[in-house]
Amino acid sequence: MNSMERVTLALQHKEPDHVPVYPLINSVSRKALGISYEEWSKDVKKCAEAIIKTTEEVGCDCISTLVDLSVEAADWGQELEYSEDAAAHPNYQNCLIQGEDDYDIIGVLNPRETPRMSEHIELARLLYEAKGQEMPIVGFVFGPLGILSMMRGQDNLYIDLLVCPEKLKGALKNIAETVKELSIALLDAGCHAVMYDTLFASRSIMSPEMWDEFEGVYMVDICNAVRAHGGMVMLHNCGNGIYIKEQIERMHPVLISLQHLPPDCETMDELKEKYGKDITIMGHVEPGFIYAASEEDVRRVCREQIDAYKKDGGFVLASGCEYPAALDFRMAKAMVEEARTYGKYEH
Repeated sequence: MNSMERVTLALQHKEPDHVPVYPLINSVSRKALGISYEEWSKDVKKCAEAIIKTTEEVGCDCISTLVDLSVEAADWGQELEYSEDAAAHPNYQNCLIQGEDDYDIIGVLNPRETPRMSEHIELARLLYEAKGQEMPIVGFVFGPLGILSMMRGQDNLYIDLLVCPEKLKGALKNIAETVKELSIALLDAGCHAVMYDTLFASRSIMSPEMWDEFEGVYMVDICNAVRAHGGMVMLHNCGNGIYIKEQIERMHPVLISLQHLPPDCETMDELKEKYGKDITIMGHVEPGFIYAASEEDVRRVCREQIDAYKKDGGFVLASGCEYPAALDFRMAKAMVEEARTYGKYEH
């Protein structure tokens, strides 16, 4: 059974040969080529080569196009900072949106023609050509609120949500239209699904009503476009206290990648019972834990999660967010080994 068959069965809530597994090994893959974070981020061919090589070495069942969370914001003109060992991020001393009136400059972009989003689309194409027949290729896209926060800064964004909400909504509408076109372009390049990072849909950031008003409403059209184009909708949210119910109502995802249990679930068993019968759960070994723990502790947590979620399929063992970029591949390989052995299904 190859990875495509394995993940497909899991998404159908059927039991494959073993639990599918995907430590989110994107940026750490640069170490497979011995290149810097900046070179990995800017050279799309080397980025694809590194991800493919690491995927093969570690034995992952999936590939994501995640590079960094600034891809979309950069194409509106947000200045970025690059470094040897950290992800590209906005220069928050020079935010594109300096005040209320600057929201008006956020128009609709053609992602096929902008610098970073077009490279993201090309990355998807390269990954699909190399691996798309044997494993799922998942496009990774930041949600509209997240993109806007990269151009304004979170603290100022929170104030503006209260002071000038209509200004934000105008910008968010145009960002959402661009995200929809980016999603379609990723599917055209070969992605089987698009995963949206909806970080703001969590108790640690804002109320569910506020998320629904400022992001949820825009996700409906985006997700409908993905399904109409033959793709699957997935979401990633590593926030603390994520709003699963509200996101399901707006997005209807087939899979949720998470790091923490939602507020309405006290245990992993409860999460499986409440949401795992209809939606595939992906996660949720915490990257900070992986970074600090022993290999045996990582294996133990993998087994605990396999025990909680394995039955009847609908589970992908994964890190709750991106695998620690400072580590080597040893812990990722341990996770894969546990999925293949402890997570083996008896037929």
